[in-house]
Amino acid sequence: MSSILLVDDEEAICWSLERLLTDDGHEVRVSSSAEDALESAAHHPPDLIVLDVRLPGLDGLSALSGLKQAAGGPPVIVITAFGDLDTAVTALRHGAFDYLTKPFDLGAIGRVIARALEETGPRRQPQRQPAAGEECLLGRGERMQEVFKRIALVAPTDASILIAGESGTGKELVARAIHRHSRRSEGPWVPVNLASLNPSLLESELFGHVRGAFTGATDSRPGLLELAAGGTVFLDEVADIPLSVQVKLLRVLEQREVAPVGDARPRTVDFRVVAATHRDLRQEVREGRFRADLFFRLAVFEIRTPALRERPEDIPVLARQFLQSFDNVVLAAETLDELARRPWPGNVRELRNAVEHGALVARAGAMLPEHLPPPADVEPRDGNGRGTLTEAVLHWTRQRLAAGGPPGELYEQFLAEAEPPLFATVLEQTHDNRLAAAHLLGIHRATLRKRLKNDDAD
Repeated sequence: MSSILLVDDEEAICWSLERLLTDDGHEVRVSSSAEDALESAAHHPPDLIVLDVRLPGLDGLSALSGLKQAAGGPPVIVITAFGDLDTAVTALRHGAFDYLTKPFDLGAIGRVIARALEETGPRRQPQRQPAAGEECLLGRGERMQEVFKRIALVAPTDASILIAGESGTGKELVARAIHRHSRRSEGPWVPVNLASLNPSLLESELFGHVRGAFTGATDSRPGLLELAAGGTVFLDEVADIPLSVQVKLLRVLEQREVAPVGDARPRTVDFRVVAATHRDLRQEVREGRFRADLFFRLAVFEIRTPALRERPEDIPVLARQFLQSFDNVVLAAETLDELARRPWPGNVRELRNAVEHGALVARAGAMLPEHLPPPADVEPRDGNGRGTLTEAVLHWTRQRLAAGGPPGELYEQFLAEAEPPLFATVLEQTHDNRLAAAHLLGIHRATLRKRLKNDDAD
């Protein structure tokens, strides 16, 4: 049996957690303020502390270190209903074992508590607070909270990190946050957009060159990797590295030595690598466009940035943040509704452009839906020009082939799934006018009628 101190001013939370923990055989004490918890921890040192951030009087994060010291250093699990990146980083910097956002599943927090009571080991390294005015990651939903937690976990280490996500989801912001909260934060930050570099000069840009190494090399020049010594190099769009350069990059990462073009003498370098891509790098490996050994070297720890459509609850938070530089403009309720309805194929970048466009048109007062630009009529594509529909079909086909099934039915199975939403959308657009719908589809009205009948029969 372990002694656990709950520090939260929400009676419902305390009641449910107390019931959960006492049923598991633990002794539970409850404090509704940090001040009361400090006194309780000094007189009855607990084996574990569950600590809320928002408390009357002294807040939980400010009290965290004192609580640990008063209680002799037990693990602390921080909980909050108002999570952001700074909260996660501060909690882990001050030695929190884990960080959970409300509402949480009781089974999940029970597992975290059980693990905390079992595990021992050093607390995480200190991390630097973000400088004033730096652009921050925002999000209150579960998906962004997980991103914040993963940043806080990996930032103090030197592990190589792969950030995956669609264009416009904030991959570079994640990379900058990792650097900012790392022990290399005072070192250089070197972002490299590999897609923008001339392929013929990519090797020279990354590794440097000596004078006379090639035509036009009139002076020796260090590469971007060497310039990142003591800091972090951010390899954006890493899937665009040619295979010939991938071999050399792998050698650099394994041996921590850079050999400039035209020079056989390697130079020792010390930098951290954070890579990013909007492609499925595992698929690139399967199709032979990316080396498996380099993938595993880069993806020691992975972070996925969610698409905006996967976290619609963050749209109001982001929109208001983007409006901060427009003093006389506010978001009307109907504008927020319109923002929530849009699909945002360009993700946060597209949302920011739309909000800033609307603010410029509105000039002052309430920003209305008519002030927004039209929804972007674009389809996100990967580096090979394949759209999301193509990717969806490829994924569906591979799944069906892997699952097996009787031969000769794959095409009809695909039509049975693909045709109904296609026909329904076109019919909605034409107000159920089947002649107009058939014209839009490019098929005969009798064919459409037959297919609709078959769908209804199914």
